[in-house]
Amino acid sequence: MKIFLDTANIEEIKKGVEYGIVNGVTTNPSLISRENQGFLPLIKEITSIVPGPVSVEVTAKNFEEMIEQAKTYAKISENVVIKVPINMEGLKVIKKLSDLNIKTNTTLIFSSSQALLAAKAGASYVSPFVGRIDDISGDGMGLVQEIIQIFDNYSIETEIIVASVRHPLHFVQSALMGADIATVPFSTLSKLLNHPLTDIGMEKFLKDWEKVEK
Repeated sequence: MKIFLDTANIEEIKKGVEYGIVNGVTTNPSLISRENQGFLPLIKEITSIVPGPVSVEVTAKNFEEMIEQAKTYAKISENVVIKVPINMEGLKVIKKLSDLNIKTNTTLIFSSSQALLAAKAGASYVSPFVGRIDDISGDGMGLVQEIIQIFDNYSIETEIIVASVRHPLHFVQSALMGADIATVPFSTLSKLLNHPLTDIGMEKFLKDWEKVEK
C-alpha cells in the first residue's frame, strides 16, 4: 500500500520524504489556506520535493473554468494530479482531462456508485472519505471494501485512495483490505510508529547496555 501525506505543509512533507515512506501528497483548499503562502509557488515547491503524485484541487464550478484551472495546474509539474469533485460537471471534467492524458483524483466520494461512475469516466484515483462517514455513524471502511470488490469484479485500474483517515486503525484496515493508497495527516503517520512495548524494550536494552564493560 502506498502512503500519501494529506498536507500542504512543507516541513511535514520534507520529514515524510526523508523517512523514505511517502509516495505522494494530497492537498485541498482548506490545507492550502492554512499555510498563508502563494498558491502556485507552494504547489511548485511541493512537487519539487515529492517523488510521486501531488493532488491539486480545482475550485471552479463550471466545466470550462475547471478545465482551464486543471490545465494551468498540470503545467506546474508532471506529477500534478487534478482533484475533481464527484458531480455531473466533475464527471465531464474527468472525461476531458483523461482524453488530455491529465491524471485525476475524484474527491468527496461517499458511495460505491460514485466511485464506479468516476472510474468509468476515466479517473486515475478515487478518494472515499472514511472519517467523515464514520462521523455521521456510517461505516467508512465498509465503503472502501465495497469499492475494492466492485473494482476487482471488473478489473478496473482506477486506484483507491483511502482519505479522511482519522487514526492508525483506519490505516491498518486499509492495508488489510488491499487498498492501493492511504492518505494520512502527518500526526497520524507519527502515531503509526508508537507502541508502548517498543518503548519499554528500548529502555530495558539501554539499561542493560550500561552494565556492559566497555
